Amino acid sequence: MDSLTQIVLGAACGEAVLGKKIGNKALLFGAIGGTIPDLDVLVGNWLHGNEIDAMLFHRGIMHSILFCVLAAFIMGWLVHKLYNFGKRKHTTTQRNWVSLFFWSLFTHPILDCFTPYGTQLFAPFSNYRVAFNNIAVADPAYTLPFLICIIVLMCFKRTSHKRHLWLKWGIGISSMYLLFTLGNKLYIDSIFRKSIKDAEIEATRFSTQPSIFNNILWYGIAETETAYYVSDYSLCDTENRFINFRKIQKQHDLKLSEYQDIKDLAWFSNYYYSIYKLSDNTYQYNDLRYPLLDLDNPNSSVFSLTLYKDNNRLNMKPFEPKFDSLDAVFKSLWQRIKGI
Repeated sequence: MDSLTQIVLGAACGEAVLGKKIGNKALLFGAIGGTIPDLDVLVGNWLHGNEIDAMLFHRGIMHSILFCVLAAFIMGWLVHKLYNFGKRKHTTTQRNWVSLFFWSLFTHPILDCFTPYGTQLFAPFSNYRVAFNNIAVADPAYTLPFLICIIVLMCFKRTSHKRHLWLKWGIGISSMYLLFTLGNKLYIDSIFRKSIKDAEIEATRFSTQPSIFNNILWYGIAETETAYYVSDYSLCDTENRFINFRKIQKQHDLKLSEYQDIKDLAWFSNYYYSIYKLSDNTYQYNDLRYPLLDLDNPNSSVFSLTLYKDNNRLNMKPFEPKFDSLDAVFKSLWQRIKGI
């Protein structure tokens, strides 16, 4: 999920493990632990000169269970050595710090697994991307109540019972909302199955996910032998189904057999993708797991990449949003959330 959410969750883990012993400093160290996995964005750019490789490095090994365990021991040992001196000597143990960093690190990729982006939880033993698709990468309904509870608990002394109470409220409210999104996902999937059946679409598979910042408006894509069919549905719609399916032909102007980079990008997109030739040297790659900005324009994917030939490989230009006005996007999103 977004960085703020991971900071809040990491801070909560720090508080749960060491809050009674070191107070608000536990929140700080937990927040640091919750941020570390997303540093793979920087590490990927440092390790790889190719932008595709750098992008694919995100939510890879640094989001794995193995990394969480190893990093927890290293960070726990290091911070304990630095912290355990002077007046603070023997106030904490190395085990305390290992536990703090393990939970703040481990909960990060676990939460990411609920989003559509996917997380290589079992790397390097498997590149399988765990993605439950039940919550958007940024959802204020999850983050804001949690954040408020964390801010409030900071106002109490570390030994105060109210501090622990506000922590339980923060974890409890956010966890209940996450359970709601899982139930909502099951409901949406049942609606989508019925909708593609009613539309007489002979789908071999499908995928649904919530739109950004909410769990009310959902996007769905169904795949047939020759095309994809996309639509959206709001819980506020008058009709209890996805309507007005748009057909997207399987446009693959670069084949999987031509470049390993295309195979890697297709894997990244769970094979919901299209590629359009723009010129002799450039192509537009659309990740169709994500909604179209314009349902009538199959080339208006929110997540589109401009690829170009680079020696014997493909590379990509830095990702840029395909819309001119953020206000217009939010206005359109709000209008659709309210239903039709």
